[in-house]
Amino acid sequence: MPCSIVPREPGARTSAERVGAVPGETELIDRYFRLLGAVRGDVALGIGDDAAVLQVPDGHELVQTTDALVPGAHFLADDQPGSIGHRLVAANLSDLAAMGAQPAWALLSLTMPGVDEPWLAAFARGLGLLARAQGVALVGGNLARGPLNASLTLSGLVPRGQALRRDGGRPGDDLWVSGFPGEARAGMALRHPQLRAAALPGADGLDAGARAALVARWEYPDARTALGVALRGLASAAIDVSDGLWVDLGRLAQASGCAALLEEESLPVSVALRAAAGPGAWLELLAGGEDYELCLAAAPARAAAIQAAAAATCTPLARIGRLVAGTGVQLLRAGAVTQFSAPGFDHFGT
Repeated sequence: MPCSIVPREPGARTSAERVGAVPGETELIDRYFRLLGAVRGDVALGIGDDAAVLQVPDGHELVQTTDALVPGAHFLADDQPGSIGHRLVAANLSDLAAMGAQPAWALLSLTMPGVDEPWLAAFARGLGLLARAQGVALVGGNLARGPLNASLTLSGLVPRGQALRRDGGRPGDDLWVSGFPGEARAGMALRHPQLRAAALPGADGLDAGARAALVARWEYPDARTALGVALRGLASAAIDVSDGLWVDLGRLAQASGCAALLEEESLPVSVALRAAAGPGAWLELLAGGEDYELCLAAAPARAAAIQAAAAATCTPLARIGRLVAGTGVQLLRAGAVTQFSAPGFDHFGT
């Protein structure tokens, strides 16, 4: 955010507020984002200059990712601004979690067609609550007029040589996944049927509690940061599930030079997801994306340690199959193995 920020006394009014004018860029940054930088002690220079100056500790490597939420693809105009801010952070946290990195610093780029302070306040609150909870300091970025778009660049730290990667899996490794993939896709379909519509034949029969739980899994996804950090030295490969379990697991298997064999009866399915999707249809929801769960491979000898890491971080985790020789994603169903193909989310797919 390339502008100098001068803090004001609590309750003091700016010249723009005194005359009822629309606040400018500097005032908006000061009002809604400056305090989000006061989280860490390793920020030598944050919001208020042309760029941030950050202190990378000895013995660590810098891990960086970026993601954006685009209107019409990730949210619609009537979505809660707090949810948009939360999901923007969660999408980036999930990438770092898959690398075993501890999140540290963020840069925000936000364009808006005009000044809508209630929207901006709620967006900043949603972003800030999750960022603070994860120890992330907002250290700069850009605020400008333009079509609504929000993107975040997140940097994290990992001890040298300990970053998790996609390409370390080997045939025989167990496959694990956190949470309940498919719930976010179901929640999106319940909230916005026009966004990547999914078949939910049981939706009309859902009780209010189950419906709210599924929608919340899309609007306010969990961040599996603690699990990712705990998996250092345990997982042989990892990937975040953001485009759908089928496609993301296929990416991990391909990078590791293996095939993924999934056991249908081992896949975790919540009661709400099974009720919404109906018998068997929940498998299709695994292609939906927006889960921000972690999928990982690990040697069978690590199973007890993997389960202990999940328990220590209060993360639901299920073994769902194994890596085998070959290519693609295979499904073990009723004792028979079939090659399974389901599209994941692709911004440029048809």
